[in-house]
Amino acid sequence: MNARRLHRQKERETVPTTQHNPGSDGLDKAKTPKKAALASCIGSVLEYYDFFIYGTAAALVFGKVFFPTSKPATGTLLSLATYGVAYVVRPIGAFFMGHLGDRYGRKRVLVLTVAGMGLATFLVGCLPTYADIGIWAPALLVALRLLQGFAASGEQAGANSLSIEHSPDRQRSFYTSFTLVGTQAGLVIATALWLPLSSLPEHQLLSWGWRIPFWLSSVVAVAALVIRRKLSETPVFQQVAEEHQVLRVPVAELFRDYWANVLRVTFGALASTVSTIFAVYCLAFSVKTVKLDDTTMLWVLIVTNVVALAAIPTWARLADRIGRKPVFLFGALGSGALMFAYLAAIASSKYVLIFGSAILMSGVVYSAQNGVWPALYSEMFPTRVRLSGVAIGTQIGFGIGGLAPTIADAIAGNGANGWVPVAAMVFGFSLLAAIAIATARETYDTPLREIDEAEARHMRAGAAAYREPTRAGVGLS
Repeated sequence: MNARRLHRQKERETVPTTQHNPGSDGLDKAKTPKKAALASCIGSVLEYYDFFIYGTAAALVFGKVFFPTSKPATGTLLSLATYGVAYVVRPIGAFFMGHLGDRYGRKRVLVLTVAGMGLATFLVGCLPTYADIGIWAPALLVALRLLQGFAASGEQAGANSLSIEHSPDRQRSFYTSFTLVGTQAGLVIATALWLPLSSLPEHQLLSWGWRIPFWLSSVVAVAALVIRRKLSETPVFQQVAEEHQVLRVPVAELFRDYWANVLRVTFGALASTVSTIFAVYCLAFSVKTVKLDDTTMLWVLIVTNVVALAAIPTWARLADRIGRKPVFLFGALGSGALMFAYLAAIASSKYVLIFGSAILMSGVVYSAQNGVWPALYSEMFPTRVRLSGVAIGTQIGFGIGGLAPTIADAIAGNGANGWVPVAAMVFGFSLLAAIAIATARETYDTPLREIDEAEARHMRAGAAAYREPTRAGVGLS
């Protein structure tokens, strides 16, 4: 262990783990990270509940409800395109939400995102169909999907900033991982709701059954709003505000001084292609092309993501001990490679292989990168631009990943091996993500205060004097 790490370890033994909140008593300090993790988790439950019920509906229902005049294959492609369109607007929303969060605070963003997502999802359930109003039905569907994507653009970045800035330095990865636990829980809940609906007679499913999951999103939205309105702003952001260091235009400094890390986050977020292909394209491929039982395939999603609920915080704890990068690289490369095994299992129509490969790929291995990226990305930026950096970087990468099901449907070949180009695409994106993160600095043993102190040196000494100590130590760019 080198001298720098020994010095940090000695500091941790003498500095309270919630050193940024000196005004609170010990009990409040102990509870705050848990409250922040809960607030982050439930917001992610709503975000991914919304997105996964939409993705499932796009794969199974929307082709017939909103595009009935198209051929079945074309209708599926168009409905999957409406799923992907939300990811197009998310990078735009990230600039707005990032500015709002770094200028006015994390809490304001988190209240706005959950309200916007809940409203848009509820209104999707109220839409008239193509049979009712013709072309206006898919047009309104796309409009609400865009609103959903815009609102969601700052959700995870805001939640990660909230959690990491309330967390003890030695447990940052663990507490921020609950944002991703929420995403998996949202998928489980959304998929479980589709199980009884998928057994309805087709005319009932297409007339009113598909609307129920969208209406029920309002329950989660109200719960998330109540919890988030009661949570305090993060102590490190309050300190920045009290010292009058809040930037008027955070994104300007972000791209001037931290553009390299924005690129790393963008490419790292391409690993999300595994998730979107697994949840959307693979479901459509298995049910519509291979003709597997849709209820059984929904159970594959549920079981896999129940496993992920335990795997994500477990990998995050490991990342707090050995570092973010090795855990992320294993998860990204491993899950990308295992996509070949999963799609081959679907093509074989053998359910034992399907369940086994799905659990290994998405439940266990993908959870490694999924559990660590909230801390890894957040630690690349100081408090003044943290939310903007994570929001913009991830939403551009997620935007590409969100279009992956549409791209996959277009590039998939015919015959028994038609899935191979899709698996190759997923592995290619995973490889790009791994290369990007391999170039990043390891930050698991760097206290947040050191990242912000480097920023303070930048303010005092100017950009030219700041870049050299950054390369030597904290590694902010």
